[in-house]
This record gives sequence, structure tokens and C-alpha cells, in this order.
Amino acid sequence: MRRERTAVHLLFFLCGAAIGTWTARIPAIKDELGLSDGRLSLALLAIAAGAVAGMSVVGRLVDRYGSARVMIPAALAQGVVLVPPAFAGDLGVLAGTLLVFGLVHGVLDVSMNANAVQVERASGRAVMSSFHAVFSIGGFSGAAAGGVFAHLSLTPATTFVSVGAVIVVLAVWAARWALRPAPAEHTGGRDGGRPPKGIVFLGVLAFCCLVGEGAAADWSSVYLHEDLGASPGFAAAGYAAFSVTMTAGRLAGDRLAARLGAVRLVRGCGLLAATGLGVALLGGHPVAGVVGFACFGAGLSCIVPQVFSAAGHRDPAYAGRALARTAAIGYLGFLSGPVLIGAAAELGGLPRALAIPALLAAFVALAAAALRARAEEPAA
Repeated sequence: MRRERTAVHLLFFLCGAAIGTWTARIPAIKDELGLSDGRLSLALLAIAAGAVAGMSVVGRLVDRYGSARVMIPAALAQGVVLVPPAFAGDLGVLAGTLLVFGLVHGVLDVSMNANAVQVERASGRAVMSSFHAVFSIGGFSGAAAGGVFAHLSLTPATTFVSVGAVIVVLAVWAARWALRPAPAEHTGGRDGGRPPKGIVFLGVLAFCCLVGEGAAADWSSVYLHEDLGASPGFAAAGYAAFSVTMTAGRLAGDRLAARLGAVRLVRGCGLLAATGLGVALLGGHPVAGVVGFACFGAGLSCIVPQVFSAAGHRDPAYAGRALARTAAIGYLGFLSGPVLIGAAAELGGLPRALAIPALLAAFVALAAAALRARAEEPAA
């Protein structure tokens, strides 16, 4: 299964690279169009709306036609739809192009995770965490590439065309090696089967985890600078530490899943995340804050991959729709998390508001047994 795993790695990498590249060039596009922060947020909301819409419709397509027939066209399209936002002349066009970008991203996200579950099942071993680690590496690589293009004073159009071409090449490479299993049959017919139990609750667990990811991305540096008195440069180390330990944790996650099992791994990760963020909030020192966010990232690292794997294995014939529902609920957590923390900070201060993701991580640890009811256990 080495080639099939490589194909999925390529898809996760290019998916992350597309997001990272777009993020790195947001300031340039904002300046080109003369957008205020509020008007820019409307355009960014279009990505979220498109992604949720894509996740909502793709599950049935994956289950009927197979993940490979959906993810390969989506991967090719991801490189293409990255380009139009650079040529938008006003806010309306930008929002429209970003809506399409988000739609393709949502379709690719669910379909490649469905294929990852099939590769995991065929190989007989847990491999989901490594795929998500490659997504993080792709995001970092895309952001770095965007930063280089910006440093060279090249336009967003040049950036997106160049990176988009690389994404298309990677998608063609993945198409040659991708696993193409036949669509599984429901016990009651291809479309007549009922969804497996517990999928919505798995989505809730993903939601709890992704609230923390969104909060760390948007609020960690603010907390370190304004509440703990760190310099702006040192405050940025909080999210950097979070990102590094999350990627490292995902690289080690498959071995940990094989050794501990999904339930014990998620339980331990939830406790580590809750404790780590607790240290950041109670330590009262910038160093303690950075260490705490590093532990928070390590704790969250393996939860979403194991939740997605559990959702995909509940019923092989319903894997696409199960993953779509789980991912859509989880993605809402990533979107609403920063807003939730901001509103709570207005009422009780940022330290108390950041206790919310810590409590949600503790809840995930307590509810980890929900991952036990799976059709198959790749780690076995």
C-alpha cells in the first residue's frame, strides 16, 4: 500500500498548501482592493460558507461513486480555483471566487479523508494521523512559499498561478497511484442503509477540538502580549509552539494509536490539552504560556484524526456521508471558536474565556469511549 498511501499524502499536502498560500497573500489582496477589516471578513466568510456547502453535498457522491472519482477531480480543481481570487476587481467578485475556492476545498477535504480511511482499512494499520500531519506541513509550505513571493514583491496572481500549477502536478501524480476500491454496499441497498449511530456525537468531539485550534490561532499571541506582558515577538512564539507540537504529535500519532488504541490515545490527548492550556492560564508568566500552548497543541494533535477514522469505519458504505457530517460539525467549531472566545472575553476577560477550550478538551477526554464502537479497528 506504499503508493496508495503516498497518493493520499500528496492530496493532504496540496490541500494544506492551497490554504497556506492563500492565507499568506491576504494582506496584499486586501491592499490591492482597498478593503477594510470588516469588508475583508465578509470575503473570508465566503470561504467558510463554500467549505460547509461542499462538505454537505459530497458525502453521498463519495458513497455512490467511490472516493477516488471525487477526490482526484477536486484536487485538480483546487489548483485551478486558487488563481481567480488574485484577479478579483472588487469585493463581490472576490467573495464569489472565494466561495468556489471553499466549495472545492470542502469537497476535497471529505473525499480525501474517505480515501484515507479506505487505505487504512486495506493496509490493516492506523495511518490517519500521518495524513493530517502532512496537511499541516502543506499549510506551512504554502505559507512559506507565499511569504517568499511577497518578499520578492511578486503579485498574488504570480503566486497563485505558480503554486496552482504545482498543485495540479501533484494531483496528477496522486491520480496515478490512488486507491480505487469499488463503492461498498449497504445492507439495505446502496442508498437505503441507515447512518451508523453516534456520528453526530463524533462531530461534537471534533467541534470541541477545533474550537481549541481556532482559539489558539487567533488568541494565543493576544493573551501572551496583553495579559502576560510578553513582547510582540515573544507573543508570536505561543502559536508557533502550538503548531510545531501539533505537527509532531500527528507524526507520532499512528504509532501511539497502534500501541494504545484510539480510546486511550484520545483520552490521554484530551487530558494533556486541558492541562497544557491550564498551565498557560494559571502560570502567569510568558514562558509558562508558551509551554502551555505547546502542550495544548500536542494534546489536540491526535484527536481529530482519530475521530475522523472512527467515523469512516462505522459503516464502510456510509463512510463518505459519515465523514461529511463529522467534518462539517467540526469545521463549525473552528469558525465559531474565535468568535466565541472574543465574546466571552468581553464579558469576563480573555484568561477566563480561554478556559472554555480547556474545558472542552477535558470533555473530549471524558467522552473518548465514543470512539470504541467501530466496524473495524486498523490498529488491531
